[in-house]
Amino acid sequence: MRIFDWAAIGCAAMLAAGSLPAAAQDYPAKPVTVVVPFSPGGASDTIARVVTNAMQPGFAQPLVVENKPGANGAVGAAQVARARPDGYTIMQASIGAYAINPALQDDLPYDPRKDLDMLTIAVRTPNALVTRPTMEAATLEELIAKLKAEPDSMLFASSGTGSSDHLTAELFWQVTGTSGIHVPYKGGGPAQTDLMGGHADASFQNLGAIANFVRDGKMKLLAIAAEERSPEFPDVPTLKELGIEGMEVYSWQAFAAPKGLDPAIRQTLSDQIAAALKTPAVSDQLKGMGFEIIANTPAEADAFVAAEIDRWTEVVKAGEIKPEG
Repeated sequence: MRIFDWAAIGCAAMLAAGSLPAAAQDYPAKPVTVVVPFSPGGASDTIARVVTNAMQPGFAQPLVVENKPGANGAVGAAQVARARPDGYTIMQASIGAYAINPALQDDLPYDPRKDLDMLTIAVRTPNALVTRPTMEAATLEELIAKLKAEPDSMLFASSGTGSSDHLTAELFWQVTGTSGIHVPYKGGGPAQTDLMGGHADASFQNLGAIANFVRDGKMKLLAIAAEERSPEFPDVPTLKELGIEGMEVYSWQAFAAPKGLDPAIRQTLSDQIAAALKTPAVSDQLKGMGFEIIANTPAEADAFVAAEIDRWTEVVKAGEIKPEG
């Protein structure tokens, strides 16, 4: 078992502190709350706890993770958006809270672009097109041909309306000029179970979540919605390689703070989160969950989230997708 490189993290923290202006020299002077707007045990919660545990030895105050689930992350995200921008409340959340909610919900009680300062995109994992093990179509070309010959004949499972896997399927239909029947489930687990059981035909699932099922022959992996092939499945092409442009789709996780955070504190938090993510023990654990470490800058994260909101807003509008309820 590998241990955390506490010295490296502590060194990064001291270097960051040494460059702070006087206004931020005393930060942190009290515990910092890390809000996770989802239930305990999920990917966002796991990432928040793994990263804050790695940050803690080099951090002067406790980092306290609090779960505030509800409305696909909107309840907790709204709370963070309303908090004082003093560095004592931050958030770790997924694409849903940052980019899908704004695309899907007209009455969302927060706007990530106006109400949040991104700290870093922490990790990402590509979505992958999988089918039931008995699917007659053995390749992407055969699947598309079937969809075009028999519109709305194939059941696409997702973890819920407006989820990343749902919107990826919608984008796929729009890009390829095909259509399918969306079947929303209450979570990725039930969707994967029905797919393996032959009760659904296809799905765009996080690659990390279904990798073992593919290896065990319980699902067929036709293509990956990534920029490059996965090292885990080097023989499986990307959608782009197969001629499907604009289908690089990742589920990602990020840290953010209320808008108006002191630039020095923002940089300090971003640097320390990035240092923790790059610690071998943390990196190995998250890669074992199927994630790729990103750890980009606040400016890069701001630009990325804005582009993701625009992208999924177009998909939602074209697909005439409405939130559940």
